[in-house]
Amino acid sequence: GPLSERRLMDVRLGELPAWLATCDLSPQGLLGGVQKAWRSYYDKYINVRRGGPAGISMLLAGYCLLSYGWNYQHISKISFLVSA
Repeated sequence: GPLSERRLMDVRLGELPAWLATCDLSPQGLLGGVQKAWRSYYDKYINVRRGGPAGISMLLAGYCLLSYGWNYQHISKISFLVSA
């Protein structure tokens, strides 16, 4: 198909600059890309018939890692005071 309709994983390295030039980098275009990515993630991991808890557990694990990263300095100060 046309270069503009291909997914990133289907674009060859030499075609990457031309593919990037066809992308809509306006705020509305970027929001559409984020919505498309979320819909794809949701359909693949959460909204499946035989899925199980894999998608929700991935979201929970990601939240825990992100939260730990945000609070690392606070946590490291507390652990230093407890061990001293």
